[in-house]
Amino acid sequence: MVVNNTITDTSSSIQANNISSNDNASIPRPHGGKLINKFTAKKDVAGLFSIEVSTDLRNDIENIADGIFSPLEGFMGQEDFKSVIESGHLKNGLAWTIPIVLDVEDTTAAQIKDFGEIVLKNNNDYFAVLYFEEVYSFDKIGTSKAVYQTDDVKHPGVARTLEMKDKLIGGKIEVIKKASSSPLRKYKMSPSETRSEIQRRGWKTVVGFQTRNVPHIAHEMLQKAALNIYDGLFLNPIIGKKKPGDFKDEVIIETYRTLLETYYPKDRAMLVTLHTVMRYAGPREAIHHAIMRKNFGCSHIIIGRDHAGVGDYYHPFAAQEIFKHYPNLEIQPLFFPAFYYCKKCISYSNERNCPHGPEFRDELSGTKMRELINRAEIPAEHLMRPEISKLIVSYKNPFIK
Repeated sequence: MVVNNTITDTSSSIQANNISSNDNASIPRPHGGKLINKFTAKKDVAGLFSIEVSTDLRNDIENIADGIFSPLEGFMGQEDFKSVIESGHLKNGLAWTIPIVLDVEDTTAAQIKDFGEIVLKNNNDYFAVLYFEEVYSFDKIGTSKAVYQTDDVKHPGVARTLEMKDKLIGGKIEVIKKASSSPLRKYKMSPSETRSEIQRRGWKTVVGFQTRNVPHIAHEMLQKAALNIYDGLFLNPIIGKKKPGDFKDEVIIETYRTLLETYYPKDRAMLVTLHTVMRYAGPREAIHHAIMRKNFGCSHIIIGRDHAGVGDYYHPFAAQEIFKHYPNLEIQPLFFPAFYYCKKCISYSNERNCPHGPEFRDELSGTKMRELINRAEIPAEHLMRPEISKLIVSYKNPFIK
């Protein structure tokens, strides 16, 4: 159901609560109740019709196979796609806000109809099989408006949608070969692995932290505020296609690795990378981020100001407000006020505990941090750990062009 342009979930009366000291949450079930595993033994694919896919799409195919996108077992068919676009749910009523689809040219779509099994390849590396179910058309402008709340081509998600091919293919997948290991995949883990590690550590409550940036101290204060109450912190940066001006993946990984090793208790936090594209879908992507972290085993997720936003396309708190309409996610959102350094308090504070006005505040956002570094300015130590600053400036160009 759509109410005031906000998707509403009416399938449960369970209420998502904000942070509280008497929260009795525990590790949630996978989304939909079952953790999907679509990896299979390598099979003979000789002679099968094949489709070349991008590295970004290969990552998402592995996310299906790993169970990160549970309960999806493949690419959405037309009914699920339409339901997600119109209501933010799969056709069975389960919350899902981002379409996961395979787009192909008209000519390819016509050829595919003659095959039941299709090989998916990336850079000519045959890695998965798609079991064809259907092919259908879609409205790119309508899809953009539903997912991104705009059809402005300057929005990176809209631009990506408009560049898609004209037909979508639905069907389940099986992965027969994982992508090769690389430094960017050093901290990659599947939900079955993260859940086992969480259990080994004895964590009952786990707070997920989504990021596409390097860490600054305001983020650290927010994360440690959560650690004051909950058992473990799940640092989960997105590694994959982002917009120009964002930090490169290797910079994000190395800065978080350094922060974790230097400033966090070894038994209270873990670093796991999430290999997918950043969609910049604001509130819809916030729900998608929560579902993925739920599948990893997080009981809570921090949803910050302008979460998954870009430019001024979304209200600063739209990504928090949408959770009121998704009460059955079984992962609790944590809405912290924005942290800033107060020169009068001589500490990090927020509007709930600091009475001083903007003239005393030294705020550091991801945008401001990028601007400082672009001007070859090192952020002050009360804004960014010196180890992080030195690491960033050691890169000739830390930003995506």
